[in-house]
Amino acid sequence: MPPADAPDTAQERRDALKRVYARTQSCTRCPELASTRKSVVFGSGNADADLMFVGEAPGANEDEQGVPFVGQAGKLLDKLLGEIDLVRADVFVLNVLKCRPPNNRDPLPLEIENCKDYLYEQVSLIEPKVICTLGNFATKLLRDDTTGITKLHGQPELLALGRRMVRLYPIFHPAAALYTPRMLQTLRDDFVRLPDLLAMPAPEQPEWLNPPEPEEQPDAEPGLDAQDAASEADQLGLF
Repeated sequence: MPPADAPDTAQERRDALKRVYARTQSCTRCPELASTRKSVVFGSGNADADLMFVGEAPGANEDEQGVPFVGQAGKLLDKLLGEIDLVRADVFVLNVLKCRPPNNRDPLPLEIENCKDYLYEQVSLIEPKVICTLGNFATKLLRDDTTGITKLHGQPELLALGRRMVRLYPIFHPAAALYTPRMLQTLRDDFVRLPDLLAMPAPEQPEWLNPPEPEEQPDAEPGLDAQDAASEADQLGLF
């Protein structure tokens, strides 16, 4: 069951998502990332998506455009979605971090911790049935386990993320197939299972996942106001 104070309708959830978007745009929780980024890459897609993809962090193209997965890996993701009769507008795509780490270095533990609440809020408001983690980093982080993607890919499991129970489905990052062409068939094999997973009922939401919400802690700088956030998100076609 959803928390008592959760938005009831799709429009209310979308409006709440825009408020989260507004807060991220001026977030300074990670001073280095805030000083070096060009964009806060919130994520994009269908705000009611049953399927969500979670990658590691924005790269140079994403930082420039403010939209996730816009490079070659993103094009391959689109192709793989097309092969199961889906398009990018049907799903929601985001990263563990909203800001690009300098020189594409690995995210630091404190950066992950600082950004985790945003991810959990997105999961809670979008309510996906299935979350695909793309590659080792996102898989290890969301599972809180060091088991690698080679052992886990294509194996769904139920997992609590923040205040929501989801069906986690680890797959290789599309970039793996760009560097190692033989991985493309493995990715295709895992993608083929997605329609069956999406056809399953949404995971039940146990009451223990919905304690009273803690009082929201403001970021160092105020976010965009709701009207500006709505306008900017719509202009970017984020959701």
